[in-house]
Amino acid sequence: MRGTPQDEIGSVVRAGFWKSVASLVIKVATAGLTYLMFVVLSRTMGPVPYGQFAFGFALATVVAIAASMGQQTAILRFWPEEEVAGRDDKAVNAVKSGWALVVIASAVLSALLVLVALGMGLLGGGLASVAHLFATVLLILPLAAAEYGSSVLRAQGSVWTALLPRDVIWRILVPGAVWALYLFNVEMSGAGALVLTALLLAVAMGLQFFAARVFRYENRIGFSGLPAYWSERGEASRWFLVGTVVDSAALNVDIVLVGLLVAEASAGIYFNAFRTAGLMTLFMFAITLVVAPMVAKHFHAGEMRQAQAVTTFNAWAGFLFSLVVFAIFMAFGDLILSLFGDHYADGRLILIILSIGLLADAATGPTRIVMMMTGHERDYVRIFGSIMLAGMAVQIIVIPMYGLIGAAIVNAASRFLAQCAIAWWTNKHVGIETSLFGIFKLMPARPAQAQAPGE
Repeated sequence: MRGTPQDEIGSVVRAGFWKSVASLVIKVATAGLTYLMFVVLSRTMGPVPYGQFAFGFALATVVAIAASMGQQTAILRFWPEEEVAGRDDKAVNAVKSGWALVVIASAVLSALLVLVALGMGLLGGGLASVAHLFATVLLILPLAAAEYGSSVLRAQGSVWTALLPRDVIWRILVPGAVWALYLFNVEMSGAGALVLTALLLAVAMGLQFFAARVFRYENRIGFSGLPAYWSERGEASRWFLVGTVVDSAALNVDIVLVGLLVAEASAGIYFNAFRTAGLMTLFMFAITLVVAPMVAKHFHAGEMRQAQAVTTFNAWAGFLFSLVVFAIFMAFGDLILSLFGDHYADGRLILIILSIGLLADAATGPTRIVMMMTGHERDYVRIFGSIMLAGMAVQIIVIPMYGLIGAAIVNAASRFLAQCAIAWWTNKHVGIETSLFGIFKLMPARPAQAQAPGE
């Protein structure tokens, strides 16, 4: 016997909840290990080498997102979409072709960055002065592979296999290796830290490939089906690519601009403040990892109330968590940042400003993933991208005059405007309210009162 609509919604939310708990456990561990990784690096390196590491890490992250060719988002939509339609062969080809695109794009972008580093070295202070740029090149493919590999496995319902290698194992290996080298009086340079990080991430990804084979997940590379895949899915993939590059730029370009326009040591301060502020979206991100394929599945099956239920659960759980973390930052922000060293406690005001922007992000819910999963990636890029890119242009003017504070204010204001704009658009054009107000769409409709004769 078919249950009531409310029973069906409850079942959907429960299914997402338990997977989200597993994802959250991993992400909480990830947050702690990430902090440990950066704290150990910060404590064992001087301000300038650590600033070079922060600069290189942020740059590699942006380039790696570009190298992913949007496939980390594409597979989250295409795999469940093809599975629902019974086209298993196309789902498998999407995985294989996605890997092919990641490898090809990583090779091309790595070669371009090598040329840029050579030019800067020959025209500037010599190749030694840009050693951290050459080291950054080594991090591009592992980061791109980590992004796509995780999405491939999450699209197939995996949580632990998708997240454990990169989010836990890698983040244990890096601080452990850095601390061991420190005990043996090996001083890490910015370039050395980037090389070590890249090598250990490659090891973690190797473990993920092995685990995927053991548990029989589809996670292979293939070039033969790439032309057909790109012919059918190329346009959507291009918009996924632009969207993910804009997202990554919004999270990392500030650090790069500060390093270029202020000082490398200042990039370390801003880097730590931004990474700390990012803890506010920990729960939101953890849940989104699970609900993205669920939203795609329910939307493409025409189950709009279920899609709304998943989205609303995501929004409220993420916002409440963010609110608690924001209160902690207000009270103990300087103490938290001092873990990186006394020099970094000065970033408290930057932390608070950035956190305000991320609080607005949490309140508007998983708008980005809803737009991406429902076929509105072009509109996402057009609205969110234009606002954030305008903010980055303003930062180029503001940072030389107002430094880190100016960068943080522009970032928070841009994020607030962009998130509100896409949340409004999604509610109007997709029919899913991604913000906290989505709960009103799930309330049972009141039965109409019968009118008396003659009324």
